Amino acid sequence: MTAGSGGIAVVAAAALDQLLGDPRWSPHPVVLMGSLIRSLRSLAEAVAGDRPWALRLGGVLITITVVSGSSLLGWGVERIALDNNLLIAWLGRLLLVIGLASALAARSLRQSVLAVLQALPASSSDSLDEARRRLSWIVGRDVTQLNEAEIVRAAAESASENAVDGVFAPLFWMLLGAGLWQINSSCPGPLALAWGFKAASTLDSMLGYRSGRLLWLGTAGAKLDDLLTWLPCRLVMLSLPLISQPWRQLVCLVRAAERDGSQDPSPNAGRSEAIYAHCVGISLGGANRYGDQWVNKPMIAAAKPPPDRAAVGTILRLTNLLELAWLAAAVVLMLMTTL
Repeated sequence: MTAGSGGIAVVAAAALDQLLGDPRWSPHPVVLMGSLIRSLRSLAEAVAGDRPWALRLGGVLITITVVSGSSLLGWGVERIALDNNLLIAWLGRLLLVIGLASALAARSLRQSVLAVLQALPASSSDSLDEARRRLSWIVGRDVTQLNEAEIVRAAAESASENAVDGVFAPLFWMLLGAGLWQINSSCPGPLALAWGFKAASTLDSMLGYRSGRLLWLGTAGAKLDDLLTWLPCRLVMLSLPLISQPWRQLVCLVRAAERDGSQDPSPNAGRSEAIYAHCVGISLGGANRYGDQWVNKPMIAAAKPPPDRAAVGTILRLTNLLELAWLAAAVVLMLMTTL
């Protein structure tokens, strides 16, 4: 494998993810990251107690350990794939593609969201319990009292927000790593950067809560995840309109998404939902319940109709099309740089 083959590995990984997703029988790197985070959290809390400064320091150390360790592990697999021994190199290439595929979540996101829609009853008199149960696997809000329209809205918001977190942000870092390989094969490549991002994302999902000790312990991981997702999110905002609407509407759509999405406390989540909402032509946002608290999310594209099942399907379809467009553009760019 040459350094320029990084792009081929990323394309193969995206295809593998679309084909297989995350089989339950297969060990997943995020599970290992999660186990390490739980162990380090217990250690940090035992040492820091309730002292904010010590918890913040513990969070920084956890973030450095988990992110750097994940990146180094990915870099080690890359070294095997670039080995001069043909047998070792082929084993490394296989591990590389599988590892890259594990960092993508296109198929699993699509399956999870469709599972919610498929569980919605055909009649308004039937129970929503199964749809609520499946929705609880992919959202953090309280789903126990949601009606059908609210379930569909939650599915649409999950599909649009997680498209960036689960597909385009890791894909961006993979492609950047593949580009670095073309410059110098000793640089961190696609797997090192992708697993580093997944580590930060996992830290945010496990520790990034503004309550209790996590208010301080989870700050470093949450900030790093925001930083690593910032550019991929903006690239989605710029590229999604190009595959969904006439190109002359690009500026208007991006401005509208920035206006609505910037109202969200997250620098990325609101913008991700907003660009999908404006491109699909639906409204998102509203009141969500988290435990005993109600949170009013900013309204996005308020003048548009609320999402229906077809709109959620359109969000998923656009995610697949945009992933394909990103890969095609990256391959063309890499070919041009090698000529």
